[in-house]
Amino acid sequence: MRNTIARGPWALIACLALALPAITQAPAQAQKKYDTGASDTEIRIGNFVPYSGPVSAYGTIGKAHAAYFAKINAEGGINGRKITYLSADDAYNPAQSVEQTRKLVERDGVLLMFGALGTSHNQAVHRYMNQRKVPQLFVSTGATRWGDPKNFPWTMGWQPTYQLEGRTFAQHILATRPQAKVAVLMQNDDFGKDYLKGVLDGFGEQAKQRIVVQQTYEVGDPTVDSQMVALKGSGADTFINISTPKFAAQSIRKAADIGWKPAHYLVSVSLSISSVLKPAGLDNARGVMTASYLREPSDPTNQGTPELAGYLAFMKQFYPAGDPNDSLNVIGYSQAQTLVQVLRQAGDELTRANIMKQAASLKMDLPMLYPGISLQTGADDFFPIKKMQLVRFDGSRYAPVQ
Repeated sequence: MRNTIARGPWALIACLALALPAITQAPAQAQKKYDTGASDTEIRIGNFVPYSGPVSAYGTIGKAHAAYFAKINAEGGINGRKITYLSADDAYNPAQSVEQTRKLVERDGVLLMFGALGTSHNQAVHRYMNQRKVPQLFVSTGATRWGDPKNFPWTMGWQPTYQLEGRTFAQHILATRPQAKVAVLMQNDDFGKDYLKGVLDGFGEQAKQRIVVQQTYEVGDPTVDSQMVALKGSGADTFINISTPKFAAQSIRKAADIGWKPAHYLVSVSLSISSVLKPAGLDNARGVMTASYLREPSDPTNQGTPELAGYLAFMKQFYPAGDPNDSLNVIGYSQAQTLVQVLRQAGDELTRANIMKQAASLKMDLPMLYPGISLQTGADDFFPIKKMQLVRFDGSRYAPVQ
């Protein structure tokens, strides 16, 4: 069923009619232009995310989106227009992703789709969105295919690509453990395969020699216990863990239970301390490495910074039920800030073509991006964030790996 944000704090957000001045004032006689989903008073935004099902931990991203749009609405909206955010539950099922997207586009008349989560899930509506010329903006997946403006000009990614991250892991292993015996656990879908391609590219000619075993799991599997036993049995001393939060927590805990202590590389989609490492046991997660592009809210080095203070104030006022230390909420907050900038730049020309034009002309220093990382796009560059920092969990926080 559709999870529309009108029940409780998370849902269809309608807002105050107070208006703030536009960032860029249009000429007095400029004609307003609208496509479906926009008007003098409203901007309708669609989204799907798994509020239920095996990866429901990701649902908090959609709730953080909703909370940030509520903040913008409470401050007067965007150029005087309120945001109506329609977020549907697809239960991490691509068939439901298609159904929900069609409803949002054809029945609810959204101006664009934003921040929808999942590789296979966005792939299921990729051609549909481009054929209908509806923006598929800032998708919550790092698959490389989202940065192809020549063939899919209506789709844009947001986070660093999975292949970039996979290459980063492989290159670090080659530099620090040149004789490593690598075990890979991966989700058996497009998400897992895209990460694996990056790993293989990073190892290059040494891939077959370095990777001694691969195990896969299905999203519907209850556990990955048997896969972890098989990985340990291979004799591998290095572990690349390509799994979503539920299975990442299971794998970390199981490794501890069976006494397997490899060098552990965990994909960034599961780096959350509160959603993954705490359930797995913080001591069990000690030494886990990942690649980050966002500030970790619980990191002591971020305490007292204006960036963290702004984020924490937002969470306290607009998403008090959310965990401010959950990095998934940082993603939702930062993605929503990116879209708001696009809408502000669009001014009174709220057409789908202009939305894509503005999305392809961004240069931003988002407050919760990792220091030294910025966001930038261009007409031929649909990869907004292109850098990552390798970090290691020390039992309480992630520290940069030099």
